[in-house]
Amino acid sequence: MPGSNKQQNWPSTVAYIARLIMHRYAMLRILDENGYPTREMGILEVPEQKSGGVKVMQGSLCGECGNYTVIRKDGCDFCLACGAGELRLIPLTR
Repeated sequence: MPGSNKQQNWPSTVAYIARLIMHRYAMLRILDENGYPTREMGILEVPEQKSGGVKVMQGSLCGECGNYTVIRKDGCDFCLACGAGELRLIPLTR
């Protein structure tokens, strides 16, 4: 560890770098030497739900699995839950 005269062995470079980061945070008094926070840390702000956001549309009812997840994909009905699909041809009119 920086500042110590004792030589230490580490199982990997990642473990050594993680210990260096923990030591640095301990010097900044963010974490203690064991890696635990020195004071209570919570989220800064709870995200608000916006009512004007994008609304998710419900798909059609799937005959195979019974979920409302059937969408139109490349000209076919396709169930996002089970993968069932049905090709629907558009009739040509003259």
